[in-house]
Amino acid sequence: MEPNSNFTENQLLLSSAQLQEQLEQQKALASVIVRIRESLDLEKIFQTTVTQVRQLLNADRVAVFQFDREQNWEGEFVSEDVAIGWDSAMTVKVYDHCFGEQFAASYQQGRVQAVADIYKAGLSDCHVAILSKFQVQANLVVPLSRQKELWGLLCIHQCSETREWKESEIEFIRQIADHLVVAIQQAKHLHEVKLQAAKLAQAVQRDQVIAKIVDEIRSPLDIETIFKTTTQEIRKLLQADRVAIFSFNPDWSGKFVAESFTEGWTPLVGVEPAIADTYLQQTQGGRYVNNQTFIVNDIYQAGLTNCHVTLLEQFQAKAFATAPILQGDQLWGIIAAYQNASPREWESYEVESLIKIGTQIGVAVRHHKLLAYAQYQAEQQKTLTSVITRIRESLDLDTIFQTTVTEARQMLQADRVAVFRFDPQKDWEGEFISEDFVPECNSVMAEKVYDYCFGENFAPLYAQGRVNAIADIYQGKFPGCYVQILEKFQVRANMVAPLLKKGELWGLLCIHQCTAPRYWQPSEIEFTSQIAEQLGVALKQDSYLKQVQMQVVQLAEATEREKAMERQELLAATIDKIRQSLDIKTIFRTTTQAVRELLEVERIAIYRFNPDWSGKFVADSFKDGWKPVAQTQPTIIETFEDTDDDNELPRNETFVPIREGEKLWGLLVAYQNSQPRYWKEEEINLLAQVGVQLGIAIQQAELLEQTKRQTLELSQTLQELKQTQTRLIQGEKMAGLGQLLAGVAHEINNPISFIFGNLIHLNEYTQELLKVVKLYRQNSSILPTVQEQIDKSDLDFLIEDLPKTLESMKVGTERICDIVLSLRNFSRTDEAELKPVDIHEGLDSTLLILGHRLKNNNERPAIEIVKQYDCLPLLECYPAQLNQVFMNLLSNSIDALEEKFNTIQQRYLKLLQTCPRIPLSIWINTQVINNQVVIRIADNGLGIPEEVRSHIFDPFFTTKAPGKGTGLGLSISHQIVVEKHRGQMKCSSKPGEGTEFLIEIPIDN
Repeated sequence: MEPNSNFTENQLLLSSAQLQEQLEQQKALASVIVRIRESLDLEKIFQTTVTQVRQLLNADRVAVFQFDREQNWEGEFVSEDVAIGWDSAMTVKVYDHCFGEQFAASYQQGRVQAVADIYKAGLSDCHVAILSKFQVQANLVVPLSRQKELWGLLCIHQCSETREWKESEIEFIRQIADHLVVAIQQAKHLHEVKLQAAKLAQAVQRDQVIAKIVDEIRSPLDIETIFKTTTQEIRKLLQADRVAIFSFNPDWSGKFVAESFTEGWTPLVGVEPAIADTYLQQTQGGRYVNNQTFIVNDIYQAGLTNCHVTLLEQFQAKAFATAPILQGDQLWGIIAAYQNASPREWESYEVESLIKIGTQIGVAVRHHKLLAYAQYQAEQQKTLTSVITRIRESLDLDTIFQTTVTEARQMLQADRVAVFRFDPQKDWEGEFISEDFVPECNSVMAEKVYDYCFGENFAPLYAQGRVNAIADIYQGKFPGCYVQILEKFQVRANMVAPLLKKGELWGLLCIHQCTAPRYWQPSEIEFTSQIAEQLGVALKQDSYLKQVQMQVVQLAEATEREKAMERQELLAATIDKIRQSLDIKTIFRTTTQAVRELLEVERIAIYRFNPDWSGKFVADSFKDGWKPVAQTQPTIIETFEDTDDDNELPRNETFVPIREGEKLWGLLVAYQNSQPRYWKEEEINLLAQVGVQLGIAIQQAELLEQTKRQTLELSQTLQELKQTQTRLIQGEKMAGLGQLLAGVAHEINNPISFIFGNLIHLNEYTQELLKVVKLYRQNSSILPTVQEQIDKSDLDFLIEDLPKTLESMKVGTERICDIVLSLRNFSRTDEAELKPVDIHEGLDSTLLILGHRLKNNNERPAIEIVKQYDCLPLLECYPAQLNQVFMNLLSNSIDALEEKFNTIQQRYLKLLQTCPRIPLSIWINTQVINNQVVIRIADNGLGIPEEVRSHIFDPFFTTKAPGKGTGLGLSISHQIVVEKHRGQMKCSSKPGEGTEFLIEIPIDN
C-alpha cells in the first residue's frame, strides 16, 4: 500500500506542477496579447514578449529574428532578452545558405523546429557553425509568417546545456508567435495608412500649387512674367535645383528663355549661346514632337551619348526631367527640372506636374502668339490701308513708290525695301527707282543690273505672280551669278514680289535683310504680295485709269441692278428663315450661309462683344480653302476700331452693328480674304437689314431663355414650398402632439393629485382605526359574534397587509406623477420662446416616454441605456423643439437595434443554430467643450452605409418601409439644431459597429 500511495502523491505533485506551469504560460500569453492591443510600437511589443518568455521558460536567450526581403535568407536579430553571461546576438547579420535548402519551405508551412542537442540533431555543418557562433546547444524556432510570407523567426536558445523541449512549451511558443504575427500585421497596416495619408496630403498641396500656377499662367500678364512666375513656383514645388524653359528655333537649335535656380548655380538664360543638340536637329524635335517626356535619374548611368552628357555637364545637371511645350500641334519648347547637386529618383507625380505645367505654358504661348499675330496683322492692315490710300490719293508713281517702300520697311523691320523696274527695251536689264534703307546698308539707287540668270530661273514664275522668299542665299541651290549680284548689294536674305501691269512683268518689289539670315513668315509674304498687288493697281492707274474706272462703274451698275432684285428676294427668304427658328445657333448658321451666298463673298462671320469690349467670333460661313474663325480665343479686332472709312475704297471686310434693343451686341462682318473689294452701298444696306433682323432674333432668343430660367426657378420654388409645407405639417403635428400630451398630463394630474393628497389622510385614519382595533382586542369582554367575525376575516392578516397596500398605492401614485411630469417636460407648450433649461431633464423625460420600447418583449431583449452625464449649466434653448430632436434620435436608435437583433436572429435561424446573446445598448453622453454643450447619442446597431449617411439630413429621404417613416425626422432635427439654435449636428457611423449623432449648441445662444 505504501508504494502505491507514494506513486499517487507523485502524480498529484506532477499534475499540480503542470497546472501551475500552464497557468504561468497563460498569464504570459495574456500579457503579450494585452501589450499588442495597448500599443502599436512593434519594438516595445517584441521586447516585452522576449523578456517574459525567457523568464517563463527559464531559457538563456529569447530573440526575434527578421529576414531582409531584398537578400536571400539574410537577416538580423531585432529584439532579444539574454541571461547574464551569454553574448548578445543583436545587430549581427546572419546569412545561412543552408536555410533555404533545409528549412525555408517547412517554416513557410508553419512548422516548428525543436532541437534538444544541435550536435545530435543531424543538422548541416554550416547550420551548426552558425548556432555555435551564438553559443547555442538547444534550439526552439517558431516561424513568424505574415500572409503566407515568412517574415522572421522567434528563437529560444539554451546555451548552458542541452534541453528536451516539452510539448506544452512548443505549443506555448507557437501561440506567442501567432499573436506576434498579429502585431506585425497591425504595424504594417499602420505604416501603410500613415504613408497613404502623407501621400494624400502631398497630392492636395501639389494640386493647390499647380492650380495657383495655372491661374497665374492664365492671368493677363506678359509672357516673360508668366515664364518667370512659373519656373519659380514649379521649382519650389519639385524642390529642384533648377527649372528652366527652353525655346526651339526653326532649325531645332534653341535657347533658354526663363529659369529659376537655387543659390550657387550658374545662370543659363542670357549666358549660353544658341544651343544645338544634334539629336534634336536630326530628328526635328525627337520624342518631344510626339508629346513624350524624358526622365533621367543619373546622367552617368542612363546610357546617354558622350556629347549629350557633355552638354548636360555645361548645365551642371546630374539628373533631369523634361516635358514638351506644344503650341497647338507644333513643338514650341521644353520645360525642364534639373537636379544639380546629386542624382535623383523622379516620382511619377513630379513628372505629371511638369506635363500639366508644360501644357498650360503651351496654351499661354499660343495665346500670346495669336494676340501678337492679331496685332501684327492689324498693323499690316493699317500699313496696307495707308498704302492703298496713298495710291488712291495720288497718280504720281514716284510718290506712291517712296511712300510704299518707307512704310513697308518700317512694318517688316527690314534693312532695305526697294522698287526695281525692268527696261522694256532690254532683255531683263533694269534699275532700282525707289528705296528706303537703314544707315548700315548702302544705297542701290541708279544701279544698273543685268542678270542673265533671271530669265532662265525666275521670269516665268514671276509672270505668274509668284513671290520668291529666300531665308539665306548661301543655303539654297542658287546659280553663282545670282548670288554674286545679291552679294553686291550686301543681301543675306531676300524676298521679291512681282509688279504686274496688265498681266506683264513690269518690275519687282524687293525686301532685303543684309545683316543676317531671316525666315520669312507667311503673313509677311502675304503682306508683301498685297503691297505688290496694290502697286500693280497703281501702275494701272497710271494709264487709262479714269476711262477704265468709268467702264467698270457702268458695267458694275448694270450687273448690280440685275443682282439687286435677286438679293431682295434672297434677303426676304433669309429673314423668313430667321423668324422661323428660336434656336440662336441655327439662326446664326442659316444666316451666315445665306448672306455669304447672297453677297458672293468668301466669309460671313458674327462677332460678339464681351463686357470689356473684347470679343470672339461665335459663328461663320466660309468658302472651301479657308479656316474657321469661330470658337477661337477671345481677341480685340483692331480693324473694327475705325468705322468711318470711305466705303468707296477697296477693303478686305465690311461690317454692320447687331443691336439687342438699345445695346450693341456685336457685328455682322463680310470678308473678301483673297483681295480687297469695293463694297457697294446696297451691299452694306443689305448687311444692315440682316443685322437688324439678327438683333430681333437674339432678343427673342434671350426672352425665350429668360422664360425658361423663370420656369426653372418657379419649379424649384414650388418644390421648396412643398418641402416647407410638409415641414409645417410635421411641425403642426408635433405641436398638436405636444398640446395633446400637455392636456392629457393636466387631466391626469388633477385626479392623481386628489388621490395622492387623500392617501396621506387615509393612511392616518387607517393607523387610528388599527389602534382602536388593537385596543378593542385587548379587552377580554369581546362579544362571541364579534370574535367569530374576527376569526373569519383573518384580522391579523388585514392589520399586517393594509399598511402595505396603502404604501403600494402611494408608490403607484408617485410613479404616475413622475410620468405626468415627464409628459409636461417633453411637451413644454408654455415654453415656445428661448428659456434656460436643464438638458438632462429633457433627455430623461424622452427616455421615460420611450420606456415601453426599451423594455424586453417577446421579440427581443431589453435595450440598455448608458448615461454619462457631465455637470452642465442651464442651456438657453427652445425646450420643446430640442425634446423633439432627442425623441427622433432615440427612436431611430431603437429602430436600428431592433433591426440588428432581427437580422442576426434570422441568420442563425437559417443556419439552424442557437442564437447567442446580442447586446443592445444606447449611450448618452453630455459635456461642455469650448463654451458649447455637446450631446452624443450612440448605439451599437448595424451602422449606416456611407451612400446612405451622406443623405440622412435630406428632406423626405428614408430607408424605412413605406408607411413607417416620412423621411422628415432627421431633416427637421438638423434644422432645429442648426437654424434655431446656431449649433451643429453631425453623424458618424461604421457599418457593423454602430452610429453616433453629435449635437453641439453654444451655451450663450
